Order: sequence, then C-alpha cells, then structure tokens
Amino acid sequence: MSKSNLEKQEAKLKALNQKIKDEKNKIEQNLGKQIIRSSNLDYGTLTTPQIKMIAKKVAAFLNQAQNNR
Repeated sequence: MSKSNLEKQEAKLKALNQKIKDEKNKIEQNLGKQIIRSSNLDYGTLTTPQIKMIAKKVAAFLNQAQNNR
C-alpha cells in the first residue's frame, strides 16, 4: 500500500471513529432525557450529585435485571 492509500485509510478510520463517538453521545443524551422525562424531574433543579445518584440507581437496577435473567 502506498503512503497515499494509507493516509486515505487513516482519514476514513478517523471519520468513522468520530461518527461512532457522535452516535454514542446522541444515545447518551437521549437516554438521559428519557430518564428525566419519565421521572418527572426538573432540569433546572438537578445538581451534579443528584445526577450521579440517579445514574447509580439506574445502573444498579439494570445490572440487577440483567443478573435475574
């Protein structure tokens, strides 16, 4: 493979990695929004410690559900 081809492949790989990263961020944001909406929480009053606590509780619930399968 010539250097030019390698550079093209590297550019494609970087673009694909960025696309994956963007999609993960979109999913995380959508998941967070759905949890907040479903819980009738107010965006304006959520603090960082509350967000972390909610995340831990959701994770524990999901892990327990997975273990019970």
